[in-house]
Amino acid sequence: MTQSDPGAGPAPVLALEDVSKSFGAVRALQDVSLHLFAGEAHALAGENGAGKSTLIKILAGVHRADSGRILLDGEPVEFHGPADARDAGVAVIYQEPTLFPDLSIAENIFMGRQPRRALRRIDRRAVHGATAALMRRLGVALDPARPARGLSIADQQIVEIAKALSFDARVLIMDEPTAALTGSEAARLFAVVETLRGEGAAVLFISHRLEEMFRLCRRVTTLRDGRLVATELLDGLTEDDLVRRMVGRDLGELYPKQPAALGETALSVSRLTREGVFRDISFDVRRGEIVALAGLVGAGRSEVVQAVFGVDRADAGEVTVNGRRLPPGSPTAAMDAGIALVPEDRRQRGLVMEMSIERNIGLTGLGSLGRAGLVRRRLETARAADWAVRLQLKYSRLGAGVGVLSGGNQQKVVLAKWLATEPDVLIIDEPTRGIDVGTKAEVHRLLSGLAAEGLAVLMVSSDLPEVLGMADRVLVMREGRLVAEIPRSGATEESVMAAAAGRSGTEEDAAA
Repeated sequence: MTQSDPGAGPAPVLALEDVSKSFGAVRALQDVSLHLFAGEAHALAGENGAGKSTLIKILAGVHRADSGRILLDGEPVEFHGPADARDAGVAVIYQEPTLFPDLSIAENIFMGRQPRRALRRIDRRAVHGATAALMRRLGVALDPARPARGLSIADQQIVEIAKALSFDARVLIMDEPTAALTGSEAARLFAVVETLRGEGAAVLFISHRLEEMFRLCRRVTTLRDGRLVATELLDGLTEDDLVRRMVGRDLGELYPKQPAALGETALSVSRLTREGVFRDISFDVRRGEIVALAGLVGAGRSEVVQAVFGVDRADAGEVTVNGRRLPPGSPTAAMDAGIALVPEDRRQRGLVMEMSIERNIGLTGLGSLGRAGLVRRRLETARAADWAVRLQLKYSRLGAGVGVLSGGNQQKVVLAKWLATEPDVLIIDEPTRGIDVGTKAEVHRLLSGLAAEGLAVLMVSSDLPEVLGMADRVLVMREGRLVAEIPRSGATEESVMAAAAGRSGTEEDAAA
């Protein structure tokens, strides 16, 4: 496909034309063009590795293109660094904001350029007044004097947007801004984006959530393997069309559910309770079965699986694995019994970011890899290499830091670490959050294959299509209670959401 005609209207605020960029022998971008217009939200789509990050960094002045050019208001411009891009009105809002936690919101926004009074003293009243005006402009009630420490990710992103506006940003690049947000927080962010778009800002929006692109954006540019696939209007496209452009296959292939013979009960949870968090939770998971815990944010799903694994200590109830009762509050006992837990936050709880790929994979097997308290590197490397092949991990070398991997490949490392323990029960919390659609399909295929081999899988997911596509049964939680159990044959978006929201006539007692 070729790029559609951007139209005969005004020149784009910012444009890339025939830009290429290589890193050594790796061609990250090849002859890519992109036009961003005032008052328009434009989506950038593609798998991890498609070239999106490189394109963003060129627009932000972090990288310089090998060939091609950047146009600002139709005139060629060169960005020699991020400061040049910022001065030209280009701002990037990243998934994980970087604020100074011990400074106030106002101090973060105007750091290094505060208005001064006599004797070069900072005019705090002017700083707070300007910050309050920015918040009013964005329609957000945040106290300028409030410290950044303790702000939610959503509020931190609002502060970053306010900072961009304080520099008179005309182009706002939003890189996975909703990955860590709840539904209500994402809705507020979208309202802010609409406000900026209405004021004439050009917005470039990157997200792995296709429904957000369709909701927010008018046009989409799709990259695959560093090349431009198409730039086109989203009106008239379907999610399946967009997936096909991104990965070359249909949306239906994202959920490759294999038939599996159900075996004996591997995990049994009976009347599990943690006061003030969840109450009277009972369910079973059989070998060969994928059971999904669904519900709205705050329903208590993640807290339940953490108590099952022993990260949090339950106040009452019991957990048994293969008929063996586990002591409460003991992850070691859970691991010894054959439970593995892939946590929701892979960077904070699933990986040691300062360590290598092979060392992370080997963390759960130090006893078998060591002798006299020393890890045998040959065994550690062999184990990591084996799992890298099994999970189709994409990496430069196993000794490289795990932090250089894409989000999808980091998730594969966490999976490898736990699957290497040969568990009977795999608990996986938000298995594909922040992962591109192609890697989602790989993770889903892996989970389905593991279940077919007899593994019992308990999955927590906020992605309703993922729940419906992969689960044999759906357990719905609301406000710390298990309110419905829905078999695969009866699970629809309407039935799951009705139970999660507590609409009448939809609830049934979960099977003990």
